[in-house]
Amino acid sequence: MVLDSTIDLAMEQIPEMAAAKSARKAFKAIVDCNSFYCSCERVFRPALHDKPVVVLSNNDGCIISRTDEAKKLGVEMAGPYFKAKPLIEKYQVATFSSNYNLYGDLSWRVMETLRQIVGAANVEVYSVDEAFLDLDAVPYEQLYQLGKHIKETVEMWTGVAVTVGIAPTKVLSKVANRLAKKNKTQSQGVMVLDTRAQINEALSLTAVDDIWGVGRQYANKLHTFGIDDAYQLSHMPQEWANKNMGGVVGIRLIKELKGEQAIFMEEALTQKKMIATTRMFGTPVTAIKDIKEAVATYTSRAAEKLRRQNGAASTISVFVVYRADVKPGERFSHGPNIHASVILPHATSNTNELIKAALVLVEKIYEKGRLYKKAGVTLSGIVADEMLQGNLFVPAAQNNNRMLMSMMDNINFSMRNDMLKFASSGTTRDWKMRQELRSPRYTTRWDELCEVH
Repeated sequence: MVLDSTIDLAMEQIPEMAAAKSARKAFKAIVDCNSFYCSCERVFRPALHDKPVVVLSNNDGCIISRTDEAKKLGVEMAGPYFKAKPLIEKYQVATFSSNYNLYGDLSWRVMETLRQIVGAANVEVYSVDEAFLDLDAVPYEQLYQLGKHIKETVEMWTGVAVTVGIAPTKVLSKVANRLAKKNKTQSQGVMVLDTRAQINEALSLTAVDDIWGVGRQYANKLHTFGIDDAYQLSHMPQEWANKNMGGVVGIRLIKELKGEQAIFMEEALTQKKMIATTRMFGTPVTAIKDIKEAVATYTSRAAEKLRRQNGAASTISVFVVYRADVKPGERFSHGPNIHASVILPHATSNTNELIKAALVLVEKIYEKGRLYKKAGVTLSGIVADEMLQGNLFVPAAQNNNRMLMSMMDNINFSMRNDMLKFASSGTTRDWKMRQELRSPRYTTRWDELCEVH
């Protein structure tokens, strides 16, 4: 295998990494940001280091990120904020609303740092706070040293704390990462499983509920078979997995636990096949006017994303969620998802054409008297913009209003805050998502830059 030049460079920067490149084995790594949203808040507030921190979901509803310090105090993950508030106030836990502008930018910085270290071709961004790395070209005796280099570099360049798990397969690297997080003091945030004995010990310490790819339903099923940990599962035959764990998916999982690569690195998806924009309302709304304003705003945002990849949509869908009637003693549940869609006369990325179709759909699904909590817009049937046939009898600038849309996008990107918008999006926007505890968008807004006194 030809060694990527960027990995060569990383190896040369670490003492003894440029040693013999023979006897290589295939290895994968996963780099996982620790309590990512909380870590992002700590980057610009050093005083919160080693202090309990939590971040709330949309509309400040639930706790979606918490530090180890908050966990030790008894703050529950995904628990309602109003229930945890007395505990949070008692121990003065730092609390923030979701700040997706900040988190998205810091996520990009983390991923770019990883690309600098091991090469862009060897990085698979799995989620906003996780990335798999292909380390097949790295000598296995140098894996721990490279893992430390990755951790130290990411934390130095971005300020975001990470944990690194390295093993022969993706599933085993997730196992390693989980154990490294669980024993941060002992592992120092890096764990390598490079021998059969180490792998077996790690698998025996991992409950089936904690295996990547095993959901609650399958975990319960495995317990009924007397399979409680990953080590036991790894010794099940493939025929059994084919019958009891979803066929090919189960077989791949068993192979990965045995140390055989069966889930391979995937290339980044540069062209999305579907684009969606959804938000919870700040407070439940009843008027169709408010819902139309929200849907028009979400359509505008989706259209911007569509144009960013030079695409055009053939189908648009709109959905709303209203509050379900819950009787005393009944368990809370989200209301029904009511949706409608339409195939457009022609594929387009023109915002006003998409808004026009979306508002017609709102009128179809709206029911007077309901309390609506959420709405969303989805664009699908996406084709390349250059495939669209223009009208020979109008100026080029008027064909799908490309010039106008491009100008709007450029102004809004540079000036922010929807400087130019369609009237149907409204002006007051009382339905907007509630973010009462949001921190400044330090890295994406000039007027919110961090000040050092």
